[in-house]
Amino acid sequence: MAFEAVGLQTFIWNNNLKSSLLLLSFPLLLLGMLYTFFYLYFAGNESAGTLAGTYFLQTWHYVTGFCLIWFLIAYFFHQNMIFMASGSRLVDRQAEPRLYNLLENLCISRGITMPSLAVIETDVLNAFASGISERNYTISVTRGLMEKLNDSELEAVLAHELIHVMNRDARLLVICVIFVGMIGFFAEVAGRSMMRGSNSRSSRNRNNSKQDPRFLLIATLVLVIGYLFALVLRFAISRSREFVADAGSVELTKNPEALSSALLKISGNSRIESMPDEVAQMCIDNPSSSGFLSWFSTHPPLSERLDALKAYAGANFSDTPQ
Repeated sequence: MAFEAVGLQTFIWNNNLKSSLLLLSFPLLLLGMLYTFFYLYFAGNESAGTLAGTYFLQTWHYVTGFCLIWFLIAYFFHQNMIFMASGSRLVDRQAEPRLYNLLENLCISRGITMPSLAVIETDVLNAFASGISERNYTISVTRGLMEKLNDSELEAVLAHELIHVMNRDARLLVICVIFVGMIGFFAEVAGRSMMRGSNSRSSRNRNNSKQDPRFLLIATLVLVIGYLFALVLRFAISRSREFVADAGSVELTKNPEALSSALLKISGNSRIESMPDEVAQMCIDNPSSSGFLSWFSTHPPLSERLDALKAYAGANFSDTPQ
């Protein structure tokens, strides 16, 4: 089958490796930003390296401790945060029997633990998987998706999201979001602190000396580079995960036309305006900008995914949803 050709175990192993590397790289990035800030701050001093090292050794453990506390809080409460950000609410078989039965049948066919189910009350068509472990894996779908898709199409979308759970894509993305958020938090706090400090120094010294703009410039440069690097690490997560999940959906349902038809219906109707970008990147479709900015998209264009389904899964469909 198409899914077997992509090498599931290798993909899972790669995602596990990336998760481990992310756990290491983001704290190291923060520490690197901290040392660089001190070094540039003391630039021009003959002992710049020594002074930077001294201040770094005095403060690095605060950064490390903050990283650990941030991750622990996010690890235990990330699903609640995602629910709040997306407007998802958990449902059971009694509340949504059609949705529940479709997912349960898929899980039984693969012999895996069934994730929790959640619904987002919006007419938009989208879905996403989230969670770090079997204890909190969740698949969320919009009300619009449930109403506009038939059973075969809805099953194909659920299978796509289930593959993200099985491949550990969901865990990898959550870990990445946690640390990109951490970088952003540091950048914002540091920026506000610098502005307050700059205003304070300016008010004390405005009658005696000129304000040296290098301090603010250097600090801003370090923060911007650090934040951009964090975003690069986020986008370095291969967009091939969507192709693999599409192939996995076909392998599970044996119905490439159902997924193709679902993607056609989703196309152009998937943007949830109130959803943060960090959650939107988990969705089955995350509309991206065109042109140069499309290189930074978290998803390949739906047209490419449809072409892949036609070329490699034998999907036979028209270019307009039925």
